[in-house]
Amino acid sequence: MKDSFDIIVKPLLTEKSNQLRETRNQVAFKVRKDANKIEIKKAVEDALKVKVASVNVMRVQGKIKRLGKFEGKTSDWKKAIVTLKPGEKISIFEGL
Repeated sequence: MKDSFDIIVKPLLTEKSNQLRETRNQVAFKVRKDANKIEIKKAVEDALKVKVASVNVMRVQGKIKRLGKFEGKTSDWKKAIVTLKPGEKISIFEGL
């Protein structure tokens, strides 16, 4: 059994995620690659004490990086955009 804090790796604090939070009441998180929508919804509700309306999940491909003549690739990861029910807020994001 995975813990809520094992599934949610970290919140995504980008310009686009801030705009989603302000306009659509959505919050973006980096989550484990093997987590599904049901696990993510339960983890956000348990960890942050909010009601979740829906969860959208996408896989993000790693980027090709170069250092001189050597080439490598950053890890693939999974992004979850969580839509909160009307009237719900996450207090940690309100101070930003």
